[in-house]
Amino acid sequence: MTHPTLLSRIDGVFFGKILNRWEGRDPSAIGKTLITGPQEIDEFGFVADEQADLKNHGGADKAIHHYASEHYQDWIAEGEIPAGTVPAAFGENIATLGLSEWTLCIGDKLRLGTAIVQISQGRQPCWKVNEHTKNKKMAYLFQKTSRTGWYYRVLEKGVAGIGDQVTLIERTQPDWSVARVTSARLTRRVSQQDAEVLATLPELADGWRQAFGKMAGGTHTEDTRRRLTGSDG
Repeated sequence: MTHPTLLSRIDGVFFGKILNRWEGRDPSAIGKTLITGPQEIDEFGFVADEQADLKNHGGADKAIHHYASEHYQDWIAEGEIPAGTVPAAFGENIATLGLSEWTLCIGDKLRLGTAIVQISQGRQPCWKVNEHTKNKKMAYLFQKTSRTGWYYRVLEKGVAGIGDQVTLIERTQPDWSVARVTSARLTRRVSQQDAEVLATLPELADGWRQAFGKMAGGTHTEDTRRRLTGSDG
């Protein structure tokens, strides 16, 4: 299948360590720092990166988180993060310019350095983004705008580092941009027909396929309080 020519360069690679960052709350590795040099990628992402919550922030379908650096200027202009905030403020692993949720699609295969990765889903923001950015609305704003970044599964192991190219090599689902699918998943405003398609989209992460299956069956309600606020109340 033909695909547009999309090419970017890795401007930043960021890793974190699991820490007890907030008293009485779950540990996190969202605080990531800039790493230089080529870094090994296996089936679970960058080998040297740590992930505290492998159910929600890791595993094969969420091995690497990529965030579009151009979103930072929007967040700053909107007054949601301080002027001068730079990439890794949202806990991403990779920063680039020129790729976004609107130009990439679920299932896209990209060459990342020498590795080959595939977009599996958008990010489902949680309360840790609020705490890390010191903005209690940040997870909600991620959800509202679809400026969430996206996750990769690793198809072929390799190495990647700052300066390496990111190249789109195959597109199988041109109708399903990351922004479109992420908005449908997080807002749950999706037609039954679209939900039925997404529930069986093979490139989509299993958890999201299951969620769209419920929507296709007519269940659009979902309790997001714990994810967005860290509380059941």
